[in-house]
Amino acid sequence: MTKKTLKPATIAARAAGAIDQTSGGVVPSIQLSTTYARNSEYALINPDNAYGRDDRDNIRLAETILAKLENAKESLLFPSGMAATAAVFRTIPNKSCVVVQTNIYWGTLKWIQAFCARREIELHELDTPDNSQLKNACENYKPALVLIETPSNPWLKTTDIVFASKCAKSVGALLLVDGTAATPILTKALDLGADIVMQSATKAINGHSDVLAGVLSTNAVDTLVWEEIKTDRHDAGAVLSAFDAWLLVRGMRTLPLRMERMCSNAQKVAEYLEKHPHISRVLYPGLPSHEGYKLASSQMTGGYGCLMSFLVNGSPDDALKVAGNLHLFHRATSLGGVESLVEHRHTIEPHTGIPENLLRISVGIEDASDLISDLNQALNSVFE
Repeated sequence: MTKKTLKPATIAARAAGAIDQTSGGVVPSIQLSTTYARNSEYALINPDNAYGRDDRDNIRLAETILAKLENAKESLLFPSGMAATAAVFRTIPNKSCVVVQTNIYWGTLKWIQAFCARREIELHELDTPDNSQLKNACENYKPALVLIETPSNPWLKTTDIVFASKCAKSVGALLLVDGTAATPILTKALDLGADIVMQSATKAINGHSDVLAGVLSTNAVDTLVWEEIKTDRHDAGAVLSAFDAWLLVRGMRTLPLRMERMCSNAQKVAEYLEKHPHISRVLYPGLPSHEGYKLASSQMTGGYGCLMSFLVNGSPDDALKVAGNLHLFHRATSLGGVESLVEHRHTIEPHTGIPENLLRISVGIEDASDLISDLNQALNSVFE
């Protein structure tokens, strides 16, 4: 069997076949050194390792696994998802133009708005799931870069990656896709036309809420943009620690298995919430009632992710009480961990105009019936 035929679950479980060469251990070892020795002729003992920025075996192994999972030629790790996104935007020339999807993770938009203002880059925020808006924006503004997030956080909107790629390429723009909510297990954005895909590996890729990391992956390894990103990462030192890379590899070994369970759980939770009389709307692309269901079904395989939002049919205080009365959902930010989380998004991002009765949940790997029972008692405690 050739490596090209291996499925994601096999690649992940085997850590891409890594064996510790010193001990023969099937678990990759951690090499924490920040510098590397030379021989008496001053040649590096290992020519791959000169200094501990990105010259680390743990980082290279994690990147190898990620590239295989993304169907990419190359992946680059960063200390966070935001650091990865910022690395792409720093390649955009001053006084150029970018098109960015609105109503995505507010931290991304906040940073982009400030960055574009400093660099005199013309920024156009628009609803990219609307194909006509995206097409017109590309034709009229001729952007250097188009950024989409699908499914989006916290609105769970889906954008057509194939269509976005055609629009971007028609004007020579770079298409950057934030695939964090889907992970490379559910969506292969590069196969659908993305130039670069960004994942916040802090989330489901790591899956244990104990690592901050981001990753960029591409098949366009010979482009000037990718070379600029690689050079900037190395020279500026925006790299992951060896220990975090080791933890990331450990987490990725169960990624396909965790995603299968989380998607199954999330589907059951979404179907339960959609029928509840005190929920006015459920935002989850796995529901046929969702406006992006057909598109999500065409570009997501194996499920629709662990992230969803729902609007409580009541006052803002009712929504807060529901979140406060949950026992199995931790009240915390983030998503994609093995534990289920709930968040009152208006408390976190009131400046974005998000509804005060919206709750966002990340569904973990607990038993689905337990999660549904917890939601049921929390809702009943408020409305009955």
